[in-house]
Amino acid sequence: MNTHVHDRRRFLALAAAAAAAPLLTACGAGFGGNDDKSDGSAADDVTGSFDWKREKGTTVKALLNKHPYTDALIADLKSFTERTGIEVEYDVFPEDNYFDKLTVDLSSGRASYDVFMLGAYMVWQYGPPGWLEDLGPWMRNSSATGAEWDQADFFPNLLQADQWSLKAGAPLGQGGQYALPWGWETNVVAYNTEVFGRLGLKPAESFDELTELAGTIKRKAPGAGFDGMYGIAVRGSRSWATIHPGFMTMYARNGLKDFTVDGGKLTPAMNSPEAVAFTEEWARMVKRGGPPSWTSYTWYQCSSDLGAKKAGMLFDADTAAYFQAVKGASPASGKIAFHPGPEGPDGSLATNMWIWSLGMNAKSKKKSASWLFLQWATGKEHLRKSAITHNHIDPVRKSVAEDAAYKDKMRHLPGFLETFETVVDQTKIQFTPQAQFFDATTSWAAALQEIYGGEGAKSVLDGLADDLAGKVG
Repeated sequence: MNTHVHDRRRFLALAAAAAAAPLLTACGAGFGGNDDKSDGSAADDVTGSFDWKREKGTTVKALLNKHPYTDALIADLKSFTERTGIEVEYDVFPEDNYFDKLTVDLSSGRASYDVFMLGAYMVWQYGPPGWLEDLGPWMRNSSATGAEWDQADFFPNLLQADQWSLKAGAPLGQGGQYALPWGWETNVVAYNTEVFGRLGLKPAESFDELTELAGTIKRKAPGAGFDGMYGIAVRGSRSWATIHPGFMTMYARNGLKDFTVDGGKLTPAMNSPEAVAFTEEWARMVKRGGPPSWTSYTWYQCSSDLGAKKAGMLFDADTAAYFQAVKGASPASGKIAFHPGPEGPDGSLATNMWIWSLGMNAKSKKKSASWLFLQWATGKEHLRKSAITHNHIDPVRKSVAEDAAYKDKMRHLPGFLETFETVVDQTKIQFTPQAQFFDATTSWAAALQEIYGGEGAKSVLDGLADDLAGKVG
């Protein structure tokens, strides 16, 4: 099922648009004044008792990416309008041009859309120019937010991922709340139980075992009745999206960092001796057990190959395997199991994540109505319904993850719930927040391709670090 696009992604084409927008300072009148009471957050205008009907008759405009989460939202919009009297108009774009559309619209200042989908990483690009409303004042105002919204019900690491001080290198979980988590992906290993059973294999518990396992499957699977099967599907295209799933997860489990931060200055760390050794081993794993055309591999190819029984394993978003594993979805459905993936040398299961989030345009003229929409769309009732009757997983709320009906739905996928519960508390954004994230990680992916192609890892990564040192933080 097409849930994301390969690059997520064509974001870099809009770097110029982002750069051209007037950058505001982090104090005074910056960022729309949303976190400064003297500038007057629009949330301060909402007083009295909380009332779902306070903006009855208003229409809000939403920009949405084509995605199963969006399908579930649209199917339930009637419930929102019945509760609030607010109409929602929406445009849906495929992901290969969704972020183009969103970036251009936000940078124009037109406020064509009041609310929109974004990834948590996009806060680092959209936050500093002042394009995103700080939702913190809305969340804290009991006149604007109903008690049933229950902020404490969110997994805290997910809320923190959309919270930032807008300062390069500063940790997440501090500063303004520039988006709300809506649905997310943890990066784990999924595998074909049929080939594992036939070859007498078990999931790898270390990175060395994973490399060996990938090679074993590629060598032995064709002779065991799995023609053309290779060992492990991981992304390889020249895109930032290649770095953030399996690669960054295993990198973090090895205790490695993308940058070090000292006194607000960011220094590239992907060329440390330990990082060089890890990157060499990752490239070796792909050569021994990966797909023949790995440098073109995106989310789609990785997910599809697992479903088509071309890949014995997938190290990527759990949803990439989920949509192949559900009944009738692919030739491999019913034969896919989930595993947390290899531990780091010290037992770490640190895991990187992607979060689809919902944000509000700082230029919106309908902020009160927009906040009611965001509150409903991230609320317990809608998210529970979407998880159980649609495919809105992984849940961002603890109550949904623990819901008996949701667990019943997911139990037919071997290891899914156990894997989720094992890694959820150790899953966070493992990158250092900074506005050049997309450019830097795309360059990192290009370096990974060069190493895969046979160039020396140390010289390639030294060159990458030198290049990034002049651009970041």
